[in-house]
Amino acid sequence: MVEQGRLALRLRGGIAERRLATRTSRTAGIARGLAPGSMGDYIDWHIESGPRGLEGVITCDHPATHFVLNGPRPHVIRPRRTKALRFEAGGEVVFAAYARIRV
Repeated sequence: MVEQGRLALRLRGGIAERRLATRTSRTAGIARGLAPGSMGDYIDWHIESGPRGLEGVITCDHPATHFVLNGPRPHVIRPRRTKALRFEAGGEVVFAAYARIRV
C-alpha cells in the first residue's frame, strides 16, 4: 500500500519541486555570473518531468555556447592587415607570423 503523503511530495507543486526549483534557479544564477560577455542573458531554466521524476534543466541559447563549453577546433590564426600577430605571453610582448590553436 502506498501512502498518500509520499506521493504528494513528488507531484507538481509539491515540496520536492519547490526545492528543485530553488536549487536550479541558484545554479542558473551562478552560470549567468560566470558566463562571458552577454552570454549570461541567454541562460534560462525550467523544471520538467523526466523518466526518473522531476528534473531541473538549464539551457543557454547563445550562438557561441558550443565554443565556450567545448572549445574551438584546432586551427591556425594568421595576421590579416599586418605582417605579424602581437600578443602578451608571460607578461612580455611577443610577435609571431602565425599562431596554432590546439584544444
